Amino acid sequence: MSFVAILGAGPIGAAIAHRIAERARVRDVRLIDDKADIASGKALDIRQSGPIGRFDTAVSGTGDMLAAVGADVIVVADAVADGEWQGERGLALVGQLVRAGSTAPFVFAGAAQTWLMEAAARELHVPADRLIGTAPSAVASAIAALASVEAGHTGVNVSVVGRPPALVIGWSSATVAGSALSEFVPAHRLLAMSQALPRLWPPGPQSIAAPTAEVVEALIGGSRRLHHAMTVLDGEFDARGVAAMLPLELGRGRVLARVMPSLSPRERTEFMSGLGRRP
Repeated sequence: MSFVAILGAGPIGAAIAHRIAERARVRDVRLIDDKADIASGKALDIRQSGPIGRFDTAVSGTGDMLAAVGADVIVVADAVADGEWQGERGLALVGQLVRAGSTAPFVFAGAAQTWLMEAAARELHVPADRLIGTAPSAVASAIAALASVEAGHTGVNVSVVGRPPALVIGWSSATVAGSALSEFVPAHRLLAMSQALPRLWPPGPQSIAAPTAEVVEALIGGSRRLHHAMTVLDGEFDARGVAAMLPLELGRGRVLARVMPSLSPRERTEFMSGLGRRP
């Protein structure tokens, strides 16, 4: 059982705290925000919902950002007053925690935090395998759910990769019930779902919270499955320091492996173009 710090008690941070708490797989969740009274109030609301949700995770609020030092995972979310931690303001906060001795992985939950992830690697020299982004994970989950409805089966396996908002769906390798998804869903419906991608970005707080909680748990305890999430590339695809979503193997507080799914030539071209690379 472990300790998770969430930087920001805004809508995203609060939703993630609630989701992690109700899954009851970590010992302690700490909401940290300059508006300490609001952070404490939201933490109290989550704790009071415990008897109904049947969880007893310790949830607290504080205004001391250095309270995140010592956490097993640090989630960078959104402040009550100023919204998502991003840009130079976000970089200063991450730098403060790094200088204070934090060695935890950073999970960037906001949709506008791609630059912050890259800057943490480039300027603060945080190892790329300790930087994960989860807002695009909500889009991957939404696409899988839409495809399941279209196929009339649960458990669609489809990869969504790339650099948001220019994400690429790997329809060519998507499967359901042990068969190619294309056997269940006609090409024009797959195209319609691809065209719906821009309307799924940016995702809302509750959509972000679910995959973020799973990523946090996988970082702490490992996972038997791959998780679609943002990672800072470290030489893959001739790219270094560029963030992109890929299926990731997570565990031991870091990205253990980045996996490139099978893509058609067109899908691979779109993916590489989104990274600013030639296919």
